[in-house]
Formats: sequence, C-alpha cells, structure tokens
Amino acid sequence: MNNDLLHHAYDPEQFRQQGHQLIDRLADYLTQMQQEPHLAVLPWQSPEDKLYSWEADFDNSPQQNINQFFDRVLMESIHIHHPRYVGHQVSAPAPAAALAGLLSAFLNNGMAVYEMGPVSSAIERLVMKQIAHRIGYDTSGGGIMNSGGTLANLTAVLAARQIKTGHTTWQQGTHEQLALMVSEEAHYCVDRAVKIMGWGEAGIIRIPVNENYQMRTDQLEPYFQRAEQDGKKVIAVVASACSTSTGSYDNLEEIASFCRQHDLWLHVDGAHGAAAAFSEKYQSRVSGLSLADSITLDFHKMLMTPALTTGLLFKNESDSFATFSQQASYLLNEDEEDWANSGKRTVECTKRMMSVQVYTLLRTYGWKLWDENVTLLYDLAQRFAQLIRERPELTLAINPQANILCFRYAPSDVPDNLLSQLNAKIRQNMLEDGRFYMVQTQLKKEIFLRVTLMNPFTTESILSDLLDEIIRNGKELNFFYDRSS
Repeated sequence: MNNDLLHHAYDPEQFRQQGHQLIDRLADYLTQMQQEPHLAVLPWQSPEDKLYSWEADFDNSPQQNINQFFDRVLMESIHIHHPRYVGHQVSAPAPAAALAGLLSAFLNNGMAVYEMGPVSSAIERLVMKQIAHRIGYDTSGGGIMNSGGTLANLTAVLAARQIKTGHTTWQQGTHEQLALMVSEEAHYCVDRAVKIMGWGEAGIIRIPVNENYQMRTDQLEPYFQRAEQDGKKVIAVVASACSTSTGSYDNLEEIASFCRQHDLWLHVDGAHGAAAAFSEKYQSRVSGLSLADSITLDFHKMLMTPALTTGLLFKNESDSFATFSQQASYLLNEDEEDWANSGKRTVECTKRMMSVQVYTLLRTYGWKLWDENVTLLYDLAQRFAQLIRERPELTLAINPQANILCFRYAPSDVPDNLLSQLNAKIRQNMLEDGRFYMVQTQLKKEIFLRVTLMNPFTTESILSDLLDEIIRNGKELNFFYDRSS
C-alpha cells in the first residue's frame, strides 16, 4: 500500500515551516489588533452567505495551501483581541496560554486516567489546590477542571444531589421531588441542569431580585417554607457571582447563613465574577465565597485563558468523588489515588490538558497578572459608567459591580414602547457595520445594550467613541420612528 500521503501529513520539516509561518502571522495579527483599531471587529456576512463561501472552498479540496486557509480563518473570524470588542464574556487569550494550548493539542494526552495524562493530571491537582487556598478554603479544599461553566454547574448540582440524598440517588434513583433555589437572574444553564436531572419545572425555585438584580435574601425563607409545604425537598441554593446579564453579585454571606440554617448545599456560579478574588482591590465583591460548598470559575473569561477551561472547586474535595458512583474496570483502577484519575469525578472521559494553559500563566507571571487584568477591567467599567451618565440620551440600568454594563439609548422624545425596538435596531446596525462588537440583553422584558470589557487594550477614548456611535445611530433611527408613527 502506498502511504505517501500519511508520511506527508506527519512530515516534521513541513510542520516546522507551517508552524513558523503561522506564529509569525499571529504575532503580526496581534500587532494589527493593537495598532489599527479602525479595522472591523467582525467582518459581517449573513450565515447563509458565509456557509456558501465555505462550501465553495470545500468543493476545491484537497488544497495544499494550509497557511492561506489559516489566514482566511483569521481574518474572517470575530476578533476578540480587538480593543473595540466589548461583547460576550470571552477573554482575549494571553499568547503564552495560547502556545500552551498548541502544545496540549499536539500531545493530545487525554486525562480520564493518570497514565494517559501524567503531567496535566499532576498540574491540575496542583493548580486547583493552590486556587482553593487562594480563595480561602483550608487544606480540605480542591477541585477539578472541565469543559465550561455549564458542565461545571451541572457537576456541582449532581454532587449536591448525591451528598444531600445520602449517597443513594445515583444507584437507586429518587421518588422525591427534589429542588434547588436560584436567582431569577441566574444563567440559563442552571435551569438546564435541573431539567437534565429530571426534576422538571417544579425542581427550580426562582427567587426574585432587587433593583440591582441581586437575589433577595429576605425571600429565601418564605420560598423555602412554601416549597416544603408543596412537598418538595430543597437540597441546594445556587448563588451568582456575578450574574451574566448585569454583572450583579449576590450576597454570599447572607445566602451561606441561610444554607447553614437549613443544611442546604451552597453552590456559587462564579464562572465570570469569582475572578474578583484575585484582585486586591475588588476581592470584597466575593466576600463569603469560601463559605460555599462548591464554586464554578471560568479561566477563559477573566483569567486570560483560551476556551473552554473551567475550574470546579469544592470546600471538601472528598465530596467531588461522590458525584458519580459507577464502575469501569477496563479504565478505572480502584488501587490508584483517586485524584489522579479524573474520569471518576468528571462528566468527560477524555479531557483536554487544560491545566497546562492555566499553569503556564501562573508559572510565568504569578498571581499578579490576574490581579492586574481584573482590576484594570473593573476600573474601566466604573469610568465607562460615568461616560454613560454624562450623556443625557443614555440611561444606565444599574451601577456596575463588575466589568459588565447594561444601558440603553433612551432620549426623552422617544416613547417607552419603542425603546426596546429602537435599541435592538441600533445593535443590529452596529453589528453589520463591524466597527464595534457589543451585544444586547433583556432586563424585565425590556431590551438593553450590554457591554462586557474583556480586553486590557480597550481605552476610555474607544468607549467614548462607542457611545457617540450609539447616539448617532439612535438619532438616525429615531427620525425614522418619528415619521412612521
């Protein structure tokens, strides 16, 4: 059999040449993003047109010009490293962490068992122990890494179910109506976790929020009592640190006190905002974090790591081993140390070497890098809020607690019933223009513009330009709406 193509695909010299060219291109790209802010953040094309263009490319396959392909992917993608990117909660990965990702992808060491990922398993253990200590857990604390906050939140609730139902649910199931309590502003993945476990809509008890979109802790007791009267067994409370829509932090100390009173599991969805624990200036935002039984923390949000890289921390790491109770004799050796075989306590079997990317940053720069990034972006949010307040055409939803801001174009001459439609159209116009990238959200069924400051090269001047652009679009559209009314 002729295996020339296989030999060509694994040729070391070809890999060396292509790799050098790609790294050089990425370095030029990083310079371009920092020095040429006039470039579009998102070169907009409709989904249908984009698909058609790639279908045409595939029709010409196979093609040997791999670097030409890489360059096209680079320039047609949304540019997270662009200082005018102020959209979703995704970090502009630090180059060192991206290089670690390349190394990890090339080695491709899965981590279900220690022997398939000896380095990454040991590093994961080290990193999670260090972070547990950093947020205030004692030596019993620790955790695991998995692919994203949604999976981490599901795993945490599964652990809570097992612990709070006497370790029998996994094997025997349950005939009780289990439930958890959560802010009505919580991320949708908490609702999804409840439905995955088969608890249905009755299994999620939504606690109202106050004017700052924080869970009303004064409502925990009456909602809990009502749930018990309805025959539900509440096992956990999920707090937000911070909420995805508004960046609001729930009062963790008061929620923890309620959980202790009723012997409930406290899980903190800190996917975005638990990173404040690493900022000397803003760590008070997560006061009480160490009282939680489990915490979700996304490294790919505020901590400069490529997605998906998430930590799930446990106050008592031993609780994490109760999450899944099953045997796989071909894979899991009961004689080995439990921490070394991550397949025992994660949904994933094969898992990326994500710990290598996190450790690369800590080993190279120390904790100070995370402190600087979180502090800079949270500070910038405070200055941006002031810029919004100075423009009478704009209304700020709430004072920001994190680096997430919600506001809207709302001049006095526009009727309230048109504001959502008007702001949605402003957002769509700016999306298609591509000069900025921001998103929108719904607060109390009304559409607001939403900005998340993720790039350390975003400046106050850029944000002022963004507001000018929003107002310009708003005035043009306002004229249209005035005529149509």
